[in-house]
Amino acid sequence: MLSASPLRIALLAALFACLPAQAQIYQYKDAAGRTVISDRPPPAGALPAKAHAAENGVSTSEDPPATDGANAAAPPKTLADREMEFRKRQQAQREAAEKAQKESADKARRKEDCERAQRQLRMLESGERIALRDEKGERVFLEDVQRTAEIERTRRMIADACR
Repeated sequence: MLSASPLRIALLAALFACLPAQAQIYQYKDAAGRTVISDRPPPAGALPAKAHAAENGVSTSEDPPATDGANAAAPPKTLADREMEFRKRQQAQREAAEKAQKESADKARRKEDCERAQRQLRMLESGERIALRDEKGERVFLEDVQRTAEIERTRRMIADACR
């Protein structure tokens, strides 16, 4: 036989005692002029409302929303609605973080490409002899015409990568 410890009973009692503390009491006058006290918000045709917080006994007076149907007060959001909004905010934050990370990586890549092209341009403009390998694997030196073409191509790369 299972026995409930006094600590478990006290915790359960405290848990259930907290539930009614979340309730709110509304006091308003209906269309017939009678005072109504309820745990639900007043309908659109009600006169000035008072909301009483049951947890601390403090009352707050609120002006009622406009009585036309277009501006009626929206009902409180359900737990499912709040959870859905929370998940949407989380997804948006994740997407923003991924986008920022992608932009950061792209910026770093472009900076590296820019520096590489600038080094190549300095090397080409230095006037030193530059040797490359041809398709046979043999070493060939750049001639002036080829060097000029490479310098122009490298300058276009710098203009594209270093903006």
